[in-house]
Amino acid sequence: MNATLTAPMGTAGPATAGNAALSLRGITKHFGGVVALDGVDLQVMPGEILALVGPNGAGKSVLVNVITGAYEASAGFIHLGGRDVSREPAHRRARLGMGRTFQNIRLLKRMSVVENVPVAIKQHAAQPFRSLLYRGAKQDMDIAMGLLEQAGLAGKAGESADALAYGEARRLEIARSLAGKPQLLLLDEPAAGMNDRETEDLAERIHALRDTVPAIVVIEHDMGFLKGLCDRMAVLDYGRKIADGPVAEVLDNPLVVQAYLGTDE
Repeated sequence: MNATLTAPMGTAGPATAGNAALSLRGITKHFGGVVALDGVDLQVMPGEILALVGPNGAGKSVLVNVITGAYEASAGFIHLGGRDVSREPAHRRARLGMGRTFQNIRLLKRMSVVENVPVAIKQHAAQPFRSLLYRGAKQDMDIAMGLLEQAGLAGKAGESADALAYGEARRLEIARSLAGKPQLLLLDEPAAGMNDRETEDLAERIHALRDTVPAIVVIEHDMGFLKGLCDRMAVLDYGRKIADGPVAEVLDNPLVVQAYLGTDE
C-alpha cells in the first residue's frame, strides 16, 4: 500500500535539536470547583509522534482544548517551538502553527470536497481577508488538490463532503488540518469508528507525516493502532499525568494497568 499524506510545500523543518516542539509546564484547568487538569507537564520533541491516552474522563480532550486555546488554562505555561503562547487566542495559535482535528468531524458538508480545503487555507492565513482578496484562487486550489491527491480523495474532489464515507471524511479533515502548514498536529481520536482496513491505511498516512510535520500528538483509545504508530506514550488519569515513556513500557506500568482495569477488591 502506498499511502502518503504530506503537508503543503513550504512547511518548516523540525526545530533545532534540544528544543521541544511543544512544552507544557504546570498546566491546570478548573471548571468551578472541579479540577480537570492538575499540574500537567509534557514535552513533544521534533520528529516525534506522541500518543496521549487515558480512561474516559481522564482529561485528554480538556488538555487538547487548553493546548489549542479553546480553553484558557487556569495556571501553567504553553510553549510552541520555544514561543510562549499561553495567553494567545485559538486563532492566533493556529496561525503560529497548531493544527488539529476533532472527535466529531467538522467539515463544511454543503460544500464540495475540494472546496473544504481552501477554506482552511484562508483560516490559517496571517491576514485572511487580505489573502482572500489578493492571493490567487488557482494557487489555493492547486494546494487543495495536492492534499486531496495525497489523501486518496482526488477522485472525489467535486463530490459533496456530505457524501463521503466515514473514513474518507476523517482523511479530509486531516487534509484540512495540514492546509495551515502546522508545526504541531493534534489528532483527536482519528481512528474512531473505522474498520481494520481503514485504521491500517490511516496509520500509514499519519506515519508518513513525520517527514513534514515537526511533531504529532495522537489522542486515541485503540492501543493496537497506537503501538505500531507512536514513539512515546503519555497517560492521564483524573487530570494528572501518571506515566510517560516508550509505548511498551508505559502499557506495562502498574499505574496504567490500574487506571484502565481497576483493582480487585
